[in-house]
Amino acid sequence: MNSNKLTAYGLTADMTTTNAPGLTIGRVVAQSRNLYGVQTAAVRVQAQVSGRMQNIAFGPEDFPTVGDWVLLRMPASLQDAGIIERLVPRQSVFTRKAAGTTSNLQVVAANVDTLFLCMALDGNFNLRRLERYLAVARDSGATPVVVLTKADLATDFANQLTAVTATAGDAQVLVCDATKVDGWQELQACIHPGRTYAFLGSSGVGKSTLINRLLGSDELATGGIRLADAHGRHTTTSRQLIVLPSGGIVIDTPGMRELAIVAADLDSTFSDITDLARGCKFNDCTHTREPGCAVQAAIAAGELDPKRLRSFHQLQAEQKENKELRGRAREHAKIEKMFGSKKSMKAAMRTAKNKWRR
Repeated sequence: MNSNKLTAYGLTADMTTTNAPGLTIGRVVAQSRNLYGVQTAAVRVQAQVSGRMQNIAFGPEDFPTVGDWVLLRMPASLQDAGIIERLVPRQSVFTRKAAGTTSNLQVVAANVDTLFLCMALDGNFNLRRLERYLAVARDSGATPVVVLTKADLATDFANQLTAVTATAGDAQVLVCDATKVDGWQELQACIHPGRTYAFLGSSGVGKSTLINRLLGSDELATGGIRLADAHGRHTTTSRQLIVLPSGGIVIDTPGMRELAIVAADLDSTFSDITDLARGCKFNDCTHTREPGCAVQAAIAAGELDPKRLRSFHQLQAEQKENKELRGRAREHAKIEKMFGSKKSMKAAMRTAKNKWRR
């Protein structure tokens, strides 16, 4: 692969000037714990982050992820690991709060142009979950596109499509049925050479099946659905970047049992509510019990679903709580890096203060 062939992995003209003496630009195409698969212009290598990068990192978002462009020091032999020295500034990044009670952030994918938000039209159908995905996607810097899968299993297709279109706002909505020969052509038409796409969604919604159709082979494993609750089995267990025969670049991600938000664009996702709020009597209206609330008036008139307002309030509260948790976690990490502990920091501050007084 010569130097200009790295454009197949999304390298743009302005990025060709991103270099440093002794370092090689490459894109992270796979990740397994602390080891990364990096595609360079000449070869694919295994790599790990440098000690310097580990020392200055305060959280997961400071480390590479699939889709990242990096500058690395090439190994003397392909049997050895290269060393990732720097991250090239990201154009977009999709993050979520890590599952469970931890305040850690998980970086799902970086430098994605379009996020395909997949939701099945079977028992997995959930408008509230779609709102959550749209809010995080719009904040990521990528363009969200809603992909409805398993159209053959739709319980009420016409009404489901109407509801999704209203929820999606200005985001494009595609319908796919992977059981038909041409059931994914609408998706295929949206994919262009040199552009990067990530497929996101719950387990079992059919992400890997769609990517297999785009690949023209069953390269990615697929699994069935538990009949009891229409939830899928985890088939994709790690993220990977794949170049399609058409020239598009896709990132397949593990199915998400939950998408806890830290950063989200709620104003755009709930633009109907924010538009209504301009008519409220009070600028700081919470849309609960205040007099002259245009949002509550719209609910009373049947113009706004109260479930949508509850979802808006829930995501607002969750975002605020998780941002505060994440802020405290990063501050704690900085203190640990610099002083070892908060107690040591206070001791250092007292020492500095006493020196200043002298």
